[in-house]
Amino acid sequence: QVHLVESGGGLVAAGGSVRLSCVASGGTFGYYAMGWFRQAPGKEREFVAAISRSGDNTYYSDSVKGRFTISRDNAKNCNYLQMTSLKSEDTAVYYCAAVWTYSDLVYTQYDYWGQGTQVTVSS
Repeated sequence: QVHLVESGGGLVAAGGSVRLSCVASGGTFGYYAMGWFRQAPGKEREFVAAISRSGDNTYYSDSVKGRFTISRDNAKNCNYLQMTSLKSEDTAVYYCAAVWTYSDLVYTQYDYWGQGTQVTVSS
């Protein structure tokens, strides 16, 4: 069972950038497809981005496409979300997620979750 810990959140000005990190432990990281979700106050959790086991395949929600980049470093057991051109509507708790898989596909449903990291964008 994999354990996920996010970091890198904080307060950032609109138009700025921030990189979130997610470190995994307790499993073979290279066998997990990874994703990022977010939940704003009063709203349901929503999908943000996904990356396959190898990192060769990625997928983004329309709301972040072109502004956010998901990546991973399997040697470091780490998954990243680079966020640029931030808007006030990006304010949310961001969650890292993982699902074990044999394939190199991307997923939007996951089995393991981190505790989340807050990103607040000030306008």
